Amino acid sequence: MLKLKTFPGGVRLREHKELTAGRAIRNLPPPSRVILPLRQNVGHPPRPIVETGQEVKLGQVVAVSEGTVSSTLHASLAGRVVSIEPRPYPAGPDELAIEIEGVPGEEPRDFLKVLGKGKDSEPETLRRRVLEAGIVGLGGAEFPTQVKLAPPPEARIEYAVINGAECEPFLTVDHRLLLEETAKVIAGLRIIMRATGAARGVVAVEANKKNAFRKVKEALSGEKNIRAELLKVKYPQGAEKQLLFSLFGRRVPAGGLPSAVGCVVQNVQTAIAIAEAVGEGKPLIERVVTVTGPDLKAPGNLRVRLGTPLKDLLAAAGGLPEGPVEIIAGGPMMGIAQCSLEAPVIKGTSGLLVLKPSARPRNLPCIRCGKCLQVCPMGLSPSDLATAAEKGDKELFRKLGGDNCIECGCCAYVCSAGRDLVQLIQLGKAALKN
Repeated sequence: MLKLKTFPGGVRLREHKELTAGRAIRNLPPPSRVILPLRQNVGHPPRPIVETGQEVKLGQVVAVSEGTVSSTLHASLAGRVVSIEPRPYPAGPDELAIEIEGVPGEEPRDFLKVLGKGKDSEPETLRRRVLEAGIVGLGGAEFPTQVKLAPPPEARIEYAVINGAECEPFLTVDHRLLLEETAKVIAGLRIIMRATGAARGVVAVEANKKNAFRKVKEALSGEKNIRAELLKVKYPQGAEKQLLFSLFGRRVPAGGLPSAVGCVVQNVQTAIAIAEAVGEGKPLIERVVTVTGPDLKAPGNLRVRLGTPLKDLLAAAGGLPEGPVEIIAGGPMMGIAQCSLEAPVIKGTSGLLVLKPSARPRNLPCIRCGKCLQVCPMGLSPSDLATAAEKGDKELFRKLGGDNCIECGCCAYVCSAGRDLVQLIQLGKAALKN
C-alpha cells in the first residue's frame, strides 16, 4: 500500500468539496464597473498613474510598482476611470481604489508583447515579465511573484514546486484548474524552473484530487525532470513549510524562506498566470474563485474580472439563502468575514463562502487540554501564545516563538473552550511588529 507523504501535526477536516469539485469553471460576464484596490500585494501598494475621467483599455497599466516588494496593477475592464478614492476592501478597512466604468461593445486591449514559451528567455527577462504582468501569489498570500523568482545569490534552487494541495475545506479552484488547464500549469512550471535555475520540478496534489493527479501524471509522461507527487489529505498540507517537509523532509528554518532549503513554491493558478503572461502577453486581470456554501442554489467555480463586486458572484450562485449568514472571503480556516458585498474580488480572493452562523460556545476559560499543542504544525503552544498576547507580554510572546505562527487555525478548530486563538496571536504579532 502506498504511504502518502505528510507532515507532523495538523488536523483532518470535513472537506465539503463535493459541492463544487465536479463543476467546471464558468466565465462570469464582465461587470458594468470594477473597483481595483491598490493594495493587492504584500509590501508596498502600487502608485496610480491614471486620473479621473481618463479612458483606459483592457490590460492597461493603471498603477506602477513602488519598491522591490510591490506589484503592477492593470485595468480589468475597458472604459473610463470614474473615481480614485477609498472603497470597501475584502481584507480589512476601506482602501484607496481605482473605479472603472465599462464601455459597451468590443473591449480595446493593451496587452504585453508575447515572449513565446519562455524557454529561450533569460531568467531576468522572465522575472521582469512577471512584474509587468502584475502577478502575485494567487493562493491568497499575494506575495509579488517576481521576488520569489529571484532567490538570494547564495541559494541554489534544486526544486520548483507547484502547490496543488488546496487543503482549505470548500475550495476547489486549483482542483478544477489542474483538470481543465493542465498544459498551462506545466508550462508555467517550466518557466519557473527557467527563471530560478531549478533542476527539477514537482506538481504536488492531495489524495482527494486523484482525477487531477492522474491528469497531471499523464501529461508528464516522458518528462525527465518533472514529476507529480500525491500527498496525504491533512490540513494545512498546503502551507509552504509543511509542503516541503512532506515532499522532501526539509525543514525551512524559523524566519527563513523555502530558498534556504533549495526550493521555490508557487500556487497552481499563479503558474497559469505566468504561462499566460509569457506565452500570450496577458496581464493579471482575472482569476477563478470558488463560490460555495451548503445553502447556495448554484455553487460553482467562476472566472471573474478582478474588481468584480462580491454581490455579483453571489447573484451568479443563485443569491443568498434566507436568514442570517456569515460571508467569508477565502476558506473557513483562514478566510476573512465580510461586512460589505460592495467589496471587490482582488488578486488573493480564492473563494467566497456562505455559512449559517455557528452555535459553538465562544471564549470560555482555557481548560489546559493540550489539543492545540498536538495539532500545531509549527510545534508551538498556541494557548500560551494567546495568553501572552492577552496580557501584553511581548517578551514572553517572542520567547514562545509567536512570529513563527502561520495562522492556519488548527488550534482554534480543536479548542474545547472556543477561544479566538488565531486572532489573539495576530494581535501579539502586530504588537511585536510595532
